[in-house]
Amino acid sequence: MKFGLFMMPLHPSYREVADCYDRDIDQLVLADKVGYEEAWLGEHFTEKWENAPAPDLLIAKALALTERIRFGTGVTLLGMHEPVYLAHRVAMLDHLARGRFQWGIGLGGIPTDMMLMGLDPSEGRARAAEALDVVLGLWNSGGTFRYDGTFFKIDAPELDPVTERGLHMKPLQLPHPPISVAASTSQSGSLKVAGARGWSPMSSSILSRTFLPGHWKTYEAAALDADNTPNRSDWRIARDIFVGPTPAIARERALAVLGRNYDVHQLPSRQGTVQMDLMKIDPDMKDEDVDVDYLMENVWIVGDPQECADKIRELYEDVGGFGTLLSITADSDDAGWDHESLTLLVEQVGPLVEDLN
Repeated sequence: MKFGLFMMPLHPSYREVADCYDRDIDQLVLADKVGYEEAWLGEHFTEKWENAPAPDLLIAKALALTERIRFGTGVTLLGMHEPVYLAHRVAMLDHLARGRFQWGIGLGGIPTDMMLMGLDPSEGRARAAEALDVVLGLWNSGGTFRYDGTFFKIDAPELDPVTERGLHMKPLQLPHPPISVAASTSQSGSLKVAGARGWSPMSSSILSRTFLPGHWKTYEAAALDADNTPNRSDWRIARDIFVGPTPAIARERALAVLGRNYDVHQLPSRQGTVQMDLMKIDPDMKDEDVDVDYLMENVWIVGDPQECADKIRELYEDVGGFGTLLSITADSDDAGWDHESLTLLVEQVGPLVEDLN
């Protein structure tokens, strides 16, 4: 069992923006020190609680302050970007990382992000698919690249051997950095794309264990149809996790932090949506039953090290196995709570589940 972080990031809206980024960097430096394998940094433009519109900037700073941990975008919202600029920016980041970079991509986007960009949400997936084709095409080109799509028309200049001007920039990791695709719905089209192309899947933290097996089945079927060999060790599952020195302290802190995140930030936007249904272990549950107490017992992983290890083992067995558990980072008013939880997860919970492979 490997451990990683998924840094959405979540910050209460009263936190100063610069302080949010300092807290993120402190957690990433700690994660590198205590032994996390990887960290994925989210991207949003209109989510005040998830205020990281340029995760590559955070990654670039964190790379200079860490030694081993691998970073990834979690995820690049493909439809929001001009793909030529994106291809060059990601390639440059891959060189800065010297191999410590993974590219997480998403084919969707929240409506307010698209509205800000002046984009039609109904065209989001098609636009994202074209952007991905352009980025990979530029990276794989032999010196020239043309693309005539619905949203993007590209005619890249060939590299002139005399002036040395023209298309030339490629990532350090060829043909591209390892790609992971995030998905949150049970029959996600993104998972089908990942399986067909041989990329790794990442499952959202909101999914109850009822829906997670369907994630793997969707990915596996697409991979087999494309003659790829799916490997459960490539599967990443995200979870809200809070580990405390005792069960009582863990619950008290989770109530204060994860509970605040849910009641103030997440619940208002999830009510009446499919996201509410995805958190239910029983489809007949009422929406009002999906409260903090329910989530703490059925979706989140909260407790002392032994209790959290037992819940991880139960999750592993329920879904049939996976490779990496991604802990959603939190932002407690007392940052020491977050640091203690992250440390306990790797140093005390990890050895209790190291046989899960």
